[in-house]
Amino acid sequence: MKLAGAITLITGAGRGIGRTLAVSLAREGAEVVLTARTQSELDRVCNEIVSEGGKAHALAADLRKDQDIGRVFDHIRDTFGRLDILVNNAGIGRFAPIKDLSIEDFDAMWSLNMRALFLCTQRAIPLMAVQRRGAIVNISSLAGKNAFIGGGGYSATKWALLGFAKTLMLEVREQNIRVVTICPGSVDTTFSSSTKDTARSEKIIHPQDIADTLVTVLTLPDRTMVSEIDIRPTNPK
Repeated sequence: MKLAGAITLITGAGRGIGRTLAVSLAREGAEVVLTARTQSELDRVCNEIVSEGGKAHALAADLRKDQDIGRVFDHIRDTFGRLDILVNNAGIGRFAPIKDLSIEDFDAMWSLNMRALFLCTQRAIPLMAVQRRGAIVNISSLAGKNAFIGGGGYSATKWALLGFAKTLMLEVREQNIRVVTICPGSVDTTFSSSTKDTARSEKIIHPQDIADTLVTVLTLPDRTMVSEIDIRPTNPK
């Protein structure tokens, strides 16, 4: 896939991994549509991209609300008539032993980590199928493969995502739509070049590592699909 001119929607794009994905894809020539709840964060990312000569659009939305998802995809349909890449990045984690996990936190994780992802994917497919090509990228977690104490609710959403993605891949691949799921370990979303603990910074995953991986996967020849990737620190100790 050529990223130049690719209409790309990135959820949870106001900071952290989403911000880095947006900036990196825009540097490759993609025209990015960014969504998150906080308009000021989106504006900062858009300004950064535009200052480098890229194209970016900000749409504040709460993806836990069906009407907000509808508004985002209606805008993409009416403005561009197509969607080339969807990056399902938005997500939250609430951690507590299962006996202590509140139903409010449990529902909040399922609402954003799976229900919103499902609805975004469902709306994206027709916008890709019309041109018989596209890519749906899911930013998951190794928590979807490795259980840990206190992560019962969060891990359940990520295990569900892997099953969802595998089924989705089988359903859309004949329309030349790729489905890529990236499962990183712990990511330092606060690291910056000013951080003095350089030894620690070289032991953990950075958002840029995920972005570089995604660019590589998306730009493979159209005949090739990498469906699932685990990203781990080489030596975390």
